[in-house]
Amino acid sequence: MSDRTEHLTRGNSPLATDLARGISIREFCSGRTGARNLTTGMAIFEPKAEFPCHTHKFSEALTILKGSALVSVEGRRYQLRQWDCIHLPAGSAHSTANASPSEPLALHYAFATAEPRRTFVETRFEVVDRGLGAPQEGEPEFIARFDRAEVYPLAEGTKFRDLFASRFGSKGICGGYGEFQPGTGLPCHLHKFDESITIVKGRATCQVAGRSYSVGNYDTAMVPTGLPHRFLNEGSEPMAMIWVYAGDEPERTIVEAGYCEGSLKWNPPA
Repeated sequence: MSDRTEHLTRGNSPLATDLARGISIREFCSGRTGARNLTTGMAIFEPKAEFPCHTHKFSEALTILKGSALVSVEGRRYQLRQWDCIHLPAGSAHSTANASPSEPLALHYAFATAEPRRTFVETRFEVVDRGLGAPQEGEPEFIARFDRAEVYPLAEGTKFRDLFASRFGSKGICGGYGEFQPGTGLPCHLHKFDESITIVKGRATCQVAGRSYSVGNYDTAMVPTGLPHRFLNEGSEPMAMIWVYAGDEPERTIVEAGYCEGSLKWNPPA
């Protein structure tokens, strides 16, 4: 039986500046917060700031929160706007820069590991400017343009978009964007892998196995495997989240609402 529980990181928690000049990060979840096979966080780039070319041994996904980014993958340079997402497969050499000379860039990052590491690359790639275009057939990166992504409901009053998953080339992580109208929420449910949920618009009530939290403004909940949970929009404005699972494709097991509310006691299976 697992004794892990949820972990909440507030969106105004201290920033660290250990990446590069002009780049600060706020870690949302990782092995340090009890997550397994998952790291998420926010990176803030000052105008013109750039993180140099590097590789990882695991999948990475970047989703733009504010501003405009230039992401280069082996020389193929793409511009990403708010809510656009790029998946970078293991081994792909890439760099990220703030496209603006005057405005900051904020992005959400997700790794398919609880202990991310990187290897810097000195190879010089010929730059091919793709702008707002898409990768060509056979190129390993995947870009989900927010305004073109498929929209589907998971419950009445909700709109979801999958931004990265195994069907798009990622391994070990999947995720997307979900929006909730006032008075809506998903049924109480659980997953067979850890999840990170970051509130990027409005406020939500987060219920986990009878415990309740008010979250908003980039607050992030890490919910471990097998704990019943749900997010409710009990306010008067739309609420939106970026969710990431430590699994290849989304899956959910619905359970009785009482396990989230606390009227029923959750006893996880051994």
